[in-house]
Amino acid sequence: MADLNERYMKRLGSLKLERESYYAHWKKITDTLLPRSGRYFLEDRNKGERRNTSIYDSTGTRALNILAAGMMAGMSSPARKWFNLALSDRELMEFQPVKEWLAQAAEILRDIFARSNAYRVLHGLYEEMGAFGTGCAYVFRDHKDLIRLYPQTVGEFYLGQSNRFEVDTIYREFQMQIAPLVQEFEYKNVSKTAQAQYDKGNMDEWVTVMHAIQPRKERDLNKSNNTNMAWESVFIEPGQDNNQTLRESGFNQFPALTPRWIVRGGDVYGSDCPGMTALGDILQLQDDQLKKAKGIDYMSDPPLQIPTALRGSEDVLPGGISYYDPAAPTGGIRSSFEVNLNLQHLLEDILDVRGRINSAFFVDMFQMISSQQRMQPETAREVQEKHEEKLLILGPVLERNQNELLDPLIDNAFMIALEEGHFPPPPEEMQGHEISIEYISMLAQAQKAVGIGSLDRIVGTVGQMAAVRPEALDKLNTDQIIDEYSNMLGIAPHLIVANEEVAIIRQDRAAAQAQAQQMAAIPEMANTAKTLSETNVGEGTALDNVASQFTQL
Repeated sequence: MADLNERYMKRLGSLKLERESYYAHWKKITDTLLPRSGRYFLEDRNKGERRNTSIYDSTGTRALNILAAGMMAGMSSPARKWFNLALSDRELMEFQPVKEWLAQAAEILRDIFARSNAYRVLHGLYEEMGAFGTGCAYVFRDHKDLIRLYPQTVGEFYLGQSNRFEVDTIYREFQMQIAPLVQEFEYKNVSKTAQAQYDKGNMDEWVTVMHAIQPRKERDLNKSNNTNMAWESVFIEPGQDNNQTLRESGFNQFPALTPRWIVRGGDVYGSDCPGMTALGDILQLQDDQLKKAKGIDYMSDPPLQIPTALRGSEDVLPGGISYYDPAAPTGGIRSSFEVNLNLQHLLEDILDVRGRINSAFFVDMFQMISSQQRMQPETAREVQEKHEEKLLILGPVLERNQNELLDPLIDNAFMIALEEGHFPPPPEEMQGHEISIEYISMLAQAQKAVGIGSLDRIVGTVGQMAAVRPEALDKLNTDQIIDEYSNMLGIAPHLIVANEEVAIIRQDRAAAQAQAQQMAAIPEMANTAKTLSETNVGEGTALDNVASQFTQL
């Protein structure tokens, strides 16, 4: 076991070395954008001293806050439905019991997220991603809320990836106090050093712990215990008792959420995020603000020239009084030089830099989406069309967030809820079919707006043509259009009548119409018969002749 633990520690060292090149960049972003984030040393904990000493203009921080809030509201808002469950088999999806089960399962998952700390952690992940390009959080089973997320800030974790360039390994080195260490791992499993501290009552002493999660290389597929799961989880107390193993377990799914903004080549960590893109502008803004403040100081509190005779008795504060001999050739207090600065060009540059920072963080787009919700549909559509380009630019980032953040979050929650029996029995027709996730959030719908607009245009065009040539409506499959439109908008399945029920409704309607036509024809047939009976055509009436013809037949 000691040799195995040594391999864990060696892997930790290599992951540290791989991440080392990011340190300086992340640290600069921390200092100028998000001073309370970032843990680059084991001792970086519970530090309450002022850390924003490098920030003189908070435009970047406010822009990051808008980005995080916009991503939260636009992708995973707790105030509205942001995902549905579906099947790849579209024909089976039209089966009403399947639709209802998937809708119920999605509602159960959304309730689980609302009861847990998922939404609070998601906001922090969006913030970390926007600033540093990479976010991280663990999804663990919880006895109270079913799931619980444990967020990490940049510098706390080390990532590794598979040959498919997917993150499948995460190491973390952190510190725990003696009391929670023993509570979490039990007295018998901690090192002798930690046991001695516990016996002495030193509950607040700090102990270093290493946690590794990575694919398990060797396992028995016939066993389902936690030491034979697809991913291994190992807690080690480094440097103590040959790297004391605190706990070994595992996961069937990778439990870490590691969203990245943009990934270049085979890089493990994200890059080209707004925080990295705007870092130069943020630094320039701080410099411009310092220059502006210095210029204002020169104008409001200029350097003074004071006679030597007044040394020690000068009073240059507002309302101060100084005495001097007017006969002295150097008498009087006056400015050392004339200060007449024009700060207009500097103010213009500050506004320009602020604009570039806001643009890098997509501030105008998120503010547009927020205001759009309060507009009339026609106005909202016009505004949306004007910002479609920016939505398309953000599209790849949204796609990556869905793949690396929301998909694994929902997958982990679904499997835990399934194992705990939180779902009703599914319809038999679903057996063997893979469940997929469809996003219906505000930003997801904005990405689908092009398709919705196309449907609107074709329906409007055909409607105009039908006013001249009604047969043009024959080209539209109205049922399919309604289904597609409702799917794009994320309408709940129970609000759209199933095709089977629609067919029955239409059959009943046709039968009722046919019966009504028959009933309407009875009076006319009676009048005809009466007329024929009263018409004399020689031998008998016209009705008699008609009857005789049918008799001969």
